[in-house]
Formats: sequence, structure tokens, C-alpha cells
Amino acid sequence: MDTMGRHVIAELWECNIDKLNDMGLIEKIFVNAALKAGAEIREVAFHKFAPYGVSGVVIISESHLTIHSFPEHGYASIDVYTCGDVIDPNVAAEYIAESLESNRSEKVEVPRGMGPVEVSQFKAL
Repeated sequence: MDTMGRHVIAELWECNIDKLNDMGLIEKIFVNAALKAGAEIREVAFHKFAPYGVSGVVIISESHLTIHSFPEHGYASIDVYTCGDVIDPNVAAEYIAESLESNRSEKVEVPRGMGPVEVSQFKAL
């Protein structure tokens, strides 16, 4: 089945809480994950919340990697979306889970753009 891309959505539980609250470390992990998967990095933006938590995105030519961390729960939600069939988003997702020392994780891969979408035309009233 031809697709436009692959989107891995992962729930990371029982992570290292100090790592989940370290914006610089998370940024480094995500940049390294993108590079490890063979992606081309375009932009990087991360934000540290008070008193805790980090959100961020690494924009890659092939799409993006994102995180929202909840150190108070030892939890992070991540997604890795890659277009085309060259970059495997699972490589990046697994690297992130290992780097955040997740002891329990769940992930799903969603194929994106599996074919043309039929758009119906509506007349203005």
C-alpha cells in the first residue's frame, strides 16, 4: 500500500523524571534521534514550562518530531512523522524511548496519505 508517510505516536511511561525536565537534554536527544534516523534537520524549537515540563519540535525535511513531557507523572508523549519511504520513524522513536529511560511504552504507527481524498463541492447558500 502506497502512503505519503508514516506517523509513529508513542506513550512513554516510567521515564527518568530528571531527563523529562531538562530542556537542553531533550533537545539534544531529539536532534540525535532525527540524525540517527537519517533525517535532514531544518529547525529546532523547545520550551521549558514552570515549574516543570518541556514541549518541543524538530522540523525535518521529511516532516517532524515532537514531545510533551510531564515529569510529575514520569510520562512523555512523542510523535515522529516522516514522509516518503526512506526514513524509518521507528528508529527515532526507539532512540528517544531509550534515551529517556522509559520502562513502559506503547506506540502505534499510522500510515498517512494512503490515497486521494474525495472532496465534495458545496454550493454557497
